[in-house]
Amino acid sequence: MKRYCQTLKLYNDEELIRQYIAAHKEVWTEIKEGIRQVGIVDMQIYILENILFMIMDTLDEFDWENSNALLATLPRQKEWEELMSKFQVSVKGQASHEKWRLMSKIFGLNE
Repeated sequence: MKRYCQTLKLYNDEELIRQYIAAHKEVWTEIKEGIRQVGIVDMQIYILENILFMIMDTLDEFDWENSNALLATLPRQKEWEELMSKFQVSVKGQASHEKWRLMSKIFGLNE
């Protein structure tokens, strides 16, 4: 299993942040299905103020570029990304895996 940790900023606006959180309580079925279809086993998003942190566990065969490219073509993914982009500090037209910045691991207690 592979693990990816990523971060992203939301616009620092309480109402937009509230809406973003609300949207993630009702993620569309097609989005969840697409995420699983490309080999993402688990995904969690945490928030502190306007900073997001995502943990993503994937199958070993998950390939960052190819799997994300496939995900972008699946049903309703583009629509979801366009909806989420109004909350996220990003460049217009960026794919999800371009907006979310990969983080580097610097410590592991059991390593």
